[in-house]
Amino acid sequence: MSLSTHTTTSGFLLPSIHSAPPFFTEQPNPTTQSIATEQWIRLILSYARHRKLFVLRVEDAETIGNDWEEILRNDRINRTVLPNHLSNLMKAMVERNLAGYEPPKQMRSVLVFWRLPEEWAEVLYDWVVSSGQLSTILTFYDITDPPIESALTNIPIPLLRKAIAILGKTGRSQLIAIADGEGVRFLPRSK
Repeated sequence: MSLSTHTTTSGFLLPSIHSAPPFFTEQPNPTTQSIATEQWIRLILSYARHRKLFVLRVEDAETIGNDWEEILRNDRINRTVLPNHLSNLMKAMVERNLAGYEPPKQMRSVLVFWRLPEEWAEVLYDWVVSSGQLSTILTFYDITDPPIESALTNIPIPLLRKAIAILGKTGRSQLIAIADGEGVRFLPRSK
């Protein structure tokens, strides 16, 4: 089989490297492995953005029918990323601040930063301003499950917390204790 691009059932265009059997295994040559790792990271990030996926687990390499199957498997060439290889890719992503272990203190599950936390902070602030909610106290639920779907719909709470903390450092957000737990107030940009 020659190297060729392929469009998945979700409409994602896989790069031609995805049809190369060696792409699915760790390479003994460090230079070759480094290049393959960079290509995998780019693929994982672009696929996550395409599908709006946030969590990648080592188990995703072993299970059939999961959200990541379209890129972790290639049935056309009978190849699958092995769990240990996926774990190493996740580690490389964490080292480059393109993912973070979640929950912390384990290495089998990561939050994928297809937008960096700093970018999410700006998306969050822009959403608050455009929806007229400056100075309003919002719960995390209000943000992650708004009445009208937004870019923040279903964002994981740990990633939302990172974005809020970034805004807090610039004086644009303030965590507030409320009856149901925590809320956040977004403040106008200081001049």
